[in-house]
Amino acid sequence: MKKIKTYQAVALMAILLSVACGKDYFDVNTPSNTATVDQLRMQDLMAPVILSTMEGQRAAELSFGNYVQNFVGTGGGAAGQTTASGLWSQVYLFVLPNVQVIKEKAAETNATHIAAMADILTAVNLGIATDTWDNIPYSDATEGPENNFASFDSQEFVYEQIFDLLDNAIAALEAPDNSGLDIGSADLVYGGDMDKWLRTAYTVKARYQLHLVNKGVVTPETVLNTIANGYNSNEDDFLLYYDERNINPWYSAEILARATGNLSNDIGSQLVSSMNGDYYPFQSGALTIDPRLPLFAENGGEEEYKGFVSGGVGVAPDGSDANARFRTDGFYTSVDAPVMLISYAEAKFIEAEAAFLANGGNMTSIGTNAQAYSAYLEGIQASMTMYEVEDEGALYLADGAIAVGEGALALHHIMKEKYIHNFLNPETFVDFRRYDFSNEVFTGLQIRLEEASDDSDFFGQWFRRAEYPSSELNRNEANVLANQQTPVTPVWWDE
Repeated sequence: MKKIKTYQAVALMAILLSVACGKDYFDVNTPSNTATVDQLRMQDLMAPVILSTMEGQRAAELSFGNYVQNFVGTGGGAAGQTTASGLWSQVYLFVLPNVQVIKEKAAETNATHIAAMADILTAVNLGIATDTWDNIPYSDATEGPENNFASFDSQEFVYEQIFDLLDNAIAALEAPDNSGLDIGSADLVYGGDMDKWLRTAYTVKARYQLHLVNKGVVTPETVLNTIANGYNSNEDDFLLYYDERNINPWYSAEILARATGNLSNDIGSQLVSSMNGDYYPFQSGALTIDPRLPLFAENGGEEEYKGFVSGGVGVAPDGSDANARFRTDGFYTSVDAPVMLISYAEAKFIEAEAAFLANGGNMTSIGTNAQAYSAYLEGIQASMTMYEVEDEGALYLADGAIAVGEGALALHHIMKEKYIHNFLNPETFVDFRRYDFSNEVFTGLQIRLEEASDDSDFFGQWFRRAEYPSSELNRNEANVLANQQTPVTPVWWDE
């Protein structure tokens, strides 16, 4: 995977429509001067939009990663209800206003490919926002100060807009752009490679179509038709890399915080037990753990990796002391580590799940067709390649616990591999809700214990959404209260 060095990008961070000049796109502190919209180029705004999109993904995962037990609070703490306010700020303060300006300027210059990038990024941000809160502002969300009381659109309507945006982007990217304008280094992920943006549009569309299969709105066959045009290899992965000057936020929040005695998180037992042989015992004797586990966690040099039980007090599932903590120089927790939006491996797991369902599979059925099994294996191979553990990955793929054969493949095999690959990706919270937190689909999954839980009103219930942030409640009270639900109420596609 080619790394786009973030320190090479020079951009401007817009706050609403008052834009702060900075040395690069990470400079988001109080501006010393401002630029008007007329002074800005599309390139000046695109890098901040990409950054805010990825920062929003991480902000959501700060809560949802605890819900799906990728990690727990220090010593096992289970998170309570959340407002996911960091995501709200990224979407409504930094992304949508800037995208609106990009779209206006793209229309003026007939820059159809840059407009397509803006549509894809809008769809991604609307997607994670509506999956987080259900009904959200969109139709008139960027009309302030003319309209400071934005109405809320239903999730069903927002999904329609997501697909419209992606279809528009696909049509634009499949046609020539005669504007002569090049986004260049302002594209922090692909460096202006529009073929990769086209495949991203298809892959993101398949992801959101898959969300609606269990709702009965989309068929698995439709998902398969879409993903056939998606990512081709790991070279397409949507990864934003950080660097030594602009350090990865997971490194800052986990590794630096732990080193300085501040609160940080520990690795959850659901993840570790899915990778250390507890739930899926290795059969060949060639492996004792999933080779990706040491890239996520460290265990203080002990013989076994033991994850922290969610809501427990420092214990592993067997009652002994847990020991799995974020790795100091891990794949996502080193200084220059990436944040991932979506990947080729996920695309193959989308294909595997859709093919499994199209073949008549369900949560408990066993056996599938060649397409589902092949996509399942290719997803694992792609994951091993992305995490750079191909040699041990070959042993993993050959083990009987993984290479179960077409006739023995179950949905839980596919979803386990997707869960592991998408470590620290908020898409996993969607997967857990789509299958109602089933331990038949997510092997071994148990709801958080009460002993070290932060919630007092919802013990014994899975969280299914965030509450709206207090900032929006204070500013737009009537519309917020009209749409507010309890944090254990399913969103529209989850009903």
